[in-house]
Amino acid sequence: MCSADSMPLHGVLPVLHTPFDNSGEIDAQTLRNEIDWAFQTGADGVVVAMVSEILRLGYQGRKRLAELVCEASEARGFTVISVGAESTTEAIEFAKHAEGLGASAVMAIPPVATSLGAKATRDYFAGIARSISIPLVVQDASGYVGAAIDLSVYTDLLEQFGNHRILFKPEASPLGPNLSKLRDATDGQALIFEGSGGINLVDCYRRGIAGTMPGTDLLDGIVALWWALDDGDEDRIYQLSLPICALVALQLQAGLDGFLSIEKYLLKKRGIFENTIQVQPSGWQLDEETRAEVDRLFARIQAAL
Repeated sequence: MCSADSMPLHGVLPVLHTPFDNSGEIDAQTLRNEIDWAFQTGADGVVVAMVSEILRLGYQGRKRLAELVCEASEARGFTVISVGAESTTEAIEFAKHAEGLGASAVMAIPPVATSLGAKATRDYFAGIARSISIPLVVQDASGYVGAAIDLSVYTDLLEQFGNHRILFKPEASPLGPNLSKLRDATDGQALIFEGSGGINLVDCYRRGIAGTMPGTDLLDGIVALWWALDDGDEDRIYQLSLPICALVALQLQAGLDGFLSIEKYLLKKRGIFENTIQVQPSGWQLDEETRAEVDRLFARIQAAL
């Protein structure tokens, strides 16, 4: 089981990619290798979320992934499990399951098949929060799916549950200004995480985030960038951030599938993954010209390290 750390959630918390074997089953050993590498690289914890392909894993697959991640994490840091679902009942079931495994926190997106107003969205998140005793990260995943969450939902939840129980991962564009609006509307009480893959990390850090949830593929660069931001080393910050931003821009061109294809390619290139298998159907595949540019930018990031 993984331990729910007594400290508030913070720092660099990479979102894990789910490795699969040739039969389409989750590759437990490769997943453990990915988690080991994350902690060895300096991660403060690990996360199961959108680029873990949770929307394509199915009910049993999501529970199995949460179990494997919590078992492999071995109390080395935070463990955050995404529990968002199309019904409040199912989201609560996923949340209780994660808490039972010892997860540090859960994270949830709103339902994506139904367009909800502010009250229904607030009630959905409140239902999840009331069902567990660990923190809930309220995620706006509108960069991938669904619609942006209204600011009033965030402030109402924070007022109802407090910042030790409700945290935030806003992703609606423009990310930086929206993050500042949430910060200011809550008098700086909201604990906010960004998940732009690194492309907005410098800007968001300067706006007062508690942490970042990038992909695992560029984790060594993101950890080094986070430390440079902590140190206020401006030359180092831009030496690292500029090639990271350029590479993430390539991922963004195809949305979630762009991140999946390129990030799994890089994990295989690093020798952490055996293959680049994704759950199908997938809307975009890495072509040779994009692959060549990814290789050039990845080499620049490694040189900067």
